[in-house]
This record gives sequence, C-alpha cells and structure tokens, in this order.
Amino acid sequence: MPRTYLITGAASGIGKATAARLTAQGHTVIGADLQDADIVADLATPEGRAHLVRRAAELSGGRLDAVIAGAGLAGFAPRAVSVNYFGAVATLEGLRPLLAAGTAPRAVAIASVAAVHPHDPAIADAALAGDEEAALAAAQAAVDRGEGHAIYGSTKAALARWIRRTAVTADWAGAGIPLNAIAPGTVVTPMTEPLLAAADMRTIVDATVPMPLHGHAQPGQIAPLLAWLTAPENELVTGQVVFIDGGADAVVRGDGTW
Repeated sequence: MPRTYLITGAASGIGKATAARLTAQGHTVIGADLQDADIVADLATPEGRAHLVRRAAELSGGRLDAVIAGAGLAGFAPRAVSVNYFGAVATLEGLRPLLAAGTAPRAVAIASVAAVHPHDPAIADAALAGDEEAALAAAQAAVDRGEGHAIYGSTKAALARWIRRTAVTADWAGAGIPLNAIAPGTVVTPMTEPLLAAADMRTIVDATVPMPLHGHAQPGQIAPLLAWLTAPENELVTGQVVFIDGGADAVVRGDGTW
C-alpha cells in the first residue's frame, strides 16, 4: 500500500538514495533540504524548523505515514549542534501530530557510529536539556580549545540518547509510533567526500571508524534499513540505535554492549 514519507536531507547522500528507493516502490516522498527539495528550509534556525512543519502539513494534507530525519552536518563548526540535534528533534516533535494521523506511522533519525566515540558532555547535556544557546556555547568552547572534532560525535550521542528516552513515552510508543535511529559508519556522500579525498584525513577517518565488512558504504546500502524501519512490518522495534557500520562499533567497543 502506498505511503507518504517526509525525508529531511533529501537532496543528497543517504536521504536522496532513500527517497529514490521509496519512490521506486510507489510511495510519495516529500523531500526537505537547503535546496533542490519540495520544502526548502534551514533546520539550523527556529524559522526554518517552523517552516518545515507548516509546509509538511500543507503538502501532506495533514497526515504522514513516516518521517526520516536525515539532515546533518559534519565538520568542526558549532552550527552542527543546531542541525544535527535541535533540527532533528524539532523535525520529529513537530511532525509527530501528522504521524499520529497517518497509517502505521513510523519515524527514524540518522545518528552515527560517532555516537559511541568520546564526546563532550557539556554539548550533549545542554542539548538534552533543550538549551540550544548553552549547547552552542559549549561547542564554541570546544573549538576555542582545539577540540572542535568532538562536536559531531557529541551531537549524534545526544540524538541517540534522545531517541532512547523519547521512544518509550506516551506520545510515541503509547501512540503506536515506533521511533528509532540508525548509526552508519563512513558513508561516501557529498558531506564526507572532501575528507576522504585527502590521504591524511582518510587515514584518520579509517582509524576512527574501522569497517572490516566491505569498507566505506554507499548511500544506497543504507536506504533498505531505513525503508524497513519505517515500514508497517516494523511493529516492535523501537527505541533502538541500529548500527549499519560494517562492523565499526564491534571493533571500537568489542563485546562491551550493555
């Protein structure tokens, strides 16, 4: 049965590949991104987040069957806090009423294997407290002391924790809406290609995210998992961070899972 999806970050990378897969299966996909999308919105800003929700309601007729919060930024800039965490949370919270009106509603966010890397607790804790100003200040402090590399993982760790906390609440599990995250390893996208093109940075990336199964992923290899998690067939998986990382998490953490 055809479903209506909304995907943020739909103009490139994992979002684009997932949108193509779902469209090919006969579903309707509403894409959101900074450009080349049905909804053009900057999720780093409150105005952009509000515009996303407003236009999603208009374009969907007031109901969505699935949401994939995929918009994200790499790099060492504090702006990543606003997009990766606050933009994703605003997307999921803002669109939840549309999901509640849908059929077999499902939602997924794109986190990262970086969520298990050492991160800055000040950034993550401020984000989880809902204090964007403090989270941005903590991120800038990390940059100032030469630890801007911790920003990305901190945003993804906070997002993963938010998913775990939120999925089992009355608004989500209680309303019959599975909410999960996926944690990819290194995926070859426009966001990562500049890093992978430089031999020294590629060495650092591969040391940080070792992927013994097939190496770096292509976006099309991630899309099937997103499609399944947001399909009606997923009736019980919720509150999970599903690693799709070529074994990186198992290498980094060994058998330390719980």
